[in-house]
Amino acid sequence: MRWLVLALLCLQLGEGIVRIPLRKSKSVGELMREKGVPEGVLKGLKGDPGRKYQFSDAVAYETLTNYLNSFYFGEISIGTPPQNFLVIFDTGSANLWVPSTYCQDPACVNHNRFNSSQSSTFSDIGVTYTLRYGFGDVSVVLGYDTVTIQNIIVRNQEFGLTLDEPSSPFYYLDFDGILGMAYPAIAISGYNTLIQNMMQQSQLTESIFSFYFSRNPTYSYGGEVILGGIDPQLYSGEITWAPVVEEVYWKIGIEEFAIGSSATGWCSQGCHGIVDTGTFLLTIPGQYMSAFLQALGVEENEDGFVVNCNYVPSMPSLSFVISGTQLVLPPSVYVLNVSNNGVCTVAVESTYVSSSSGQPLWILGNIFLRQYYSIFDIANNRVGFALSA
Repeated sequence: MRWLVLALLCLQLGEGIVRIPLRKSKSVGELMREKGVPEGVLKGLKGDPGRKYQFSDAVAYETLTNYLNSFYFGEISIGTPPQNFLVIFDTGSANLWVPSTYCQDPACVNHNRFNSSQSSTFSDIGVTYTLRYGFGDVSVVLGYDTVTIQNIIVRNQEFGLTLDEPSSPFYYLDFDGILGMAYPAIAISGYNTLIQNMMQQSQLTESIFSFYFSRNPTYSYGGEVILGGIDPQLYSGEITWAPVVEEVYWKIGIEEFAIGSSATGWCSQGCHGIVDTGTFLLTIPGQYMSAFLQALGVEENEDGFVVNCNYVPSMPSLSFVISGTQLVLPPSVYVLNVSNNGVCTVAVESTYVSSSSGQPLWILGNIFLRQYYSIFDIANNRVGFALSA
């Protein structure tokens, strides 16, 4: 029934607007446990959440910092005839890459791989590049081909074909690759991003895309990404618009952060927040993490930041003031019940990285975006939020 509703809504959205259903994976920790990976190995594989938001001309720093958590992904096709891939639609990076038959590592062989010899529209660029993660590097060689996302067809799109991938964690992931949707400033230089080519090739009705993440996601339905517009049936109330403060990431200003009814003052000199669909957790500036945990009564152990599940209903809400509007996260959103032993996990992490102009930096990942439908307005360089339906 859900898919019938989606099909009808797709018709209502109109030509030039495409809806892609998103699936939600299990946490990578769960997937690795199912494959028999020892707990000691899991606990030793911690990524560096800061590396994603540092970049240079030599390497591209990409997503997957929160790889022991869950991801949301959807389907695209590359080549002629089309070869299908499951990718993260990631507003925190800007490159498109998928596994390829050039790569013989177990992580590649265990996923869908692009075979350039089977595509009549493929052309080789031959340039190699490194996509750097907190726990290993992915090497790619660049090529051009046709990318298809339902009825959107982008021709001569540059993308990365993997040459090698580290087994941990890529071998265990449910998705194949990543489709970056951030600004060209953090893409491989000299080539158009997929979003740029969608606009230049008149594949979008409007220069806009939006995300809906279900509060009760499953593997078969975790949300939707809509290319070329918004769907008013997926949110309620007014849209709060925030201008992008730096056209690199989808980075906006945060005027205040409150715990319960108490303003913290942490953003009295201004904070920045990156709206990142490729990150699962809510990421807090490292200098405030200790005070944050103390205010919530949260303990840290080898499993993360935990609290007795019985205490969750009485925990305070978290509030961000963005463009003068208070956006609230109740504890039912930011606390996850992921075990059966009465212990709940607070879905946060910290980062040492500040914004490029020195402000404390927050990362508004899937936890925040479950509560708020998010709209990325390319033409006007702004991000919109409205309460999810």
